[in-house]
Amino acid sequence: MKKFFLELIGIFFVVALAAPLRAGVVPKRSVLDNGIVLLTSEQKALPMVSIELLIDAGSRYDAPNQEGLANLVAKLLTYGTKRRTALQINETLDFLGASLSTGCSDDLASVSMTILKKDLTTGLELLGDILINSTFPQQEIERQKQSVIASIKARDESPGDIAQRRFAAALFPQSPYGRPVEGTETSVKGIQQKSLREFYERYYRPNRSILAVVGDVSEQESTQALNQAFRSWRKGEPGGKPLVPSVIGSSQVIRVNKDLTQANIMMGHEGVPRNHPDYYAIQVMNYILGGGGFSSRAMDSIRNERGLAYSVYSHFGAEKSHGTFVFVMQTKNDTAEEAIRIAREEIRRMREQPVTDQELDDAKNYLTGSFPLRLDTNHKVASFLAQVEFFRLGLDYPDRYADLIRKVTREDVQRVAKAYLHPEKLITVVVGNQKKAGEK
Repeated sequence: MKKFFLELIGIFFVVALAAPLRAGVVPKRSVLDNGIVLLTSEQKALPMVSIELLIDAGSRYDAPNQEGLANLVAKLLTYGTKRRTALQINETLDFLGASLSTGCSDDLASVSMTILKKDLTTGLELLGDILINSTFPQQEIERQKQSVIASIKARDESPGDIAQRRFAAALFPQSPYGRPVEGTETSVKGIQQKSLREFYERYYRPNRSILAVVGDVSEQESTQALNQAFRSWRKGEPGGKPLVPSVIGSSQVIRVNKDLTQANIMMGHEGVPRNHPDYYAIQVMNYILGGGGFSSRAMDSIRNERGLAYSVYSHFGAEKSHGTFVFVMQTKNDTAEEAIRIAREEIRRMREQPVTDQELDDAKNYLTGSFPLRLDTNHKVASFLAQVEFFRLGLDYPDRYADLIRKVTREDVQRVAKAYLHPEKLITVVVGNQKKAGEK
């Protein structure tokens, strides 16, 4: 019955959404005169336009002792330009009924906008203003520093965040990918206006950018409006090559003592980059191991059979230059060691015990059946297309995805489990009451 239900879900989503995927999501790609890679997908259902901009200006470019610089630049984009104050920017957005947000990750800065079609020209002019003319007023810098520092302090009290941060630092000990994007309280306090402006001038350039425009607007309309709005945005130095971590941390156990009722546990090791040929087989394998929620082996073994943890999952995160495997769970302090032992056993069992036909079918049906949910709004489509371009997956990726998953065999799953799961290399972080967790 469970297998039939999963197949039914897959068929429903594929039939219901396949036509829009083929007809509307496959984008048109062009490069504007100033170097922006433009992806457009015309969707006329609503008079709205969603825009997603990715810029090669992530925290990997932070200078030593200036960790958090890229993040602070991204946060301050909407807090004043040569033509508008922060208040005027907010008032314009409110008047238009538009949304505008910025973000920063290890590799990329991002800007997202959703606006009515009739206001597209005004919205793009505002977007161009913050990308070309941001001034980073000192008063706003101090306010945003305090906001970031408050976030860092909150993060330092969150056991899940502590575990993630300590794990990343141990796995990538000499790499920007081992540092928090927000930086530290000390590094953020030391960031000066001059550094913010220099970072912005150097890295916020059109030839380092990917722009996806999805909604009630044609490629021609988008191109004309963007060429007008970004006419004074000039090329800079080209984007940097993917930064491969030079050192990978070795197996170790890291214990962080906090007076908690539950221990937060993160185990893992290096994974594979997004362009790896085994990526799709790994995703199927991981679904069976711990990525499939209540359908996973780890959930059955650790939660359902033994009652050791409420939340259990595993994940292979794949970036452009590297990847990470993590196994995460929360359990009572006094059962932490037992839960870790069982988790290691499940990882070994994944390597040694072949998956069944039903496990394989369930994984494939879910991964293919849930895929269209990534594309059920214009905002999601814009984000998806920008990522497809960033990872160079090809414009036909939405059409190819299901076949890439379906062709994975039981033998493939067994092979990648043996090749990319390494219980002997696990870095284990335990955040909790260490006396109750059995620290010796």
